[in-house]
Amino acid sequence: MSEPSASERLIQEMTREFPGFRLVPKRESPLSKLIDLGLRLVTFGGQREYMTHYHTVLGSTLYTPEAWETTPDLDRLITLRHERVHLRQRRRLSFPVMAFVYMIPFFPVGLAYGRARLEWEAYEETLVATAELRGLAALRSESLRQHIVRRFTGADYGWMWPFRSVVERWYDRAVTKIEMSLGGAAA
Repeated sequence: MSEPSASERLIQEMTREFPGFRLVPKRESPLSKLIDLGLRLVTFGGQREYMTHYHTVLGSTLYTPEAWETTPDLDRLITLRHERVHLRQRRRLSFPVMAFVYMIPFFPVGLAYGRARLEWEAYEETLVATAELRGLAALRSESLRQHIVRRFTGADYGWMWPFRSVVERWYDRAVTKIEMSLGGAAA
């Protein structure tokens, strides 16, 4: 029997931390299919990859996209660390409060400050995991920066925080903080 991969070990750790935690493919979830339809409608077709590229935590379940099966283990590990932040947020806030914060303040689409705050916390963990697992050069990658900034300012999350300069400042501060914590600001 082979050793479990790093992502499998993290899944085991998450299961201990969050009893009932499980992974469910979105294609097997009627709820995910309904959410996909709703997102396509409210984003005027801008969010077309919910089922194929996005991971979603609802309650203690991580709904995985079609791409999960072919995702390299290191990428799975980074994603799992991001999603663990959402599980911890749910535990800290409760499911009803987190759902409210994620969906309502200020608006569900176009200016979703609550969602942005929750995602900033989770994406900071994405950046930490990237630095730890891929190195500071990967953390400093302009393509990663653009990808994450686009997540906040584009249709992916319903234009949750459309102020690009604000997201870029957050990103740059987060990278600087991570570099300093890892002792690599000059590296």
